[in-house]
Amino acid sequence: MTTTLDRELRLTIVVDGRPAPQGSKRYAGHRRNASSGRVSAVLVEQSKRVKPWRALVTAATQTAMTTAHVQQYGGYPMGGTQPLDGPLEAEIVFTVLKPASAPKRRRTWPTTRHSGDVDKLIRSTFDGIADGGGVVDDSRIIRVTATKTFPGEHPDALTQPGAIIRLYTLGDPT
Repeated sequence: MTTTLDRELRLTIVVDGRPAPQGSKRYAGHRRNASSGRVSAVLVEQSKRVKPWRALVTAATQTAMTTAHVQQYGGYPMGGTQPLDGPLEAEIVFTVLKPASAPKRRRTWPTTRHSGDVDKLIRSTFDGIADGGGVVDDSRIIRVTATKTFPGEHPDALTQPGAIIRLYTLGDPT
């Protein structure tokens, strides 16, 4: 039995900047919790690019939500806009830096470690969307389509590194 889900585009977020994968963490010692006295390991993100990327996604999400509210209601929200809730679908096109050594006149694929794992790019991006108040929680996203491409080599590719993110609300399965 196949089901289709009715979906409605609710938010389009355009992020300018170099996408960064949220990957492995490294051990940075131990610390003692002041209130409980427990000792726990300190783990830090290995990539220095993750935090700036998440901040760009957060800011772009907030801008997109305000813009969507103005378009829908004709004015700026007084108490902020409400995050999307319920089952959601995300379509993401990551535009990554094309290496200088890549062929210039033919289509190539971003398959090197330099371009990042698509699943780790999704993780850092979803956290930025949630931090920006775009969704109640990124666990609400039940279906994802993600593409990694170079500038100008996909219909939704940006001219510089970044991402286009489309969030859809999903209706009842039919």
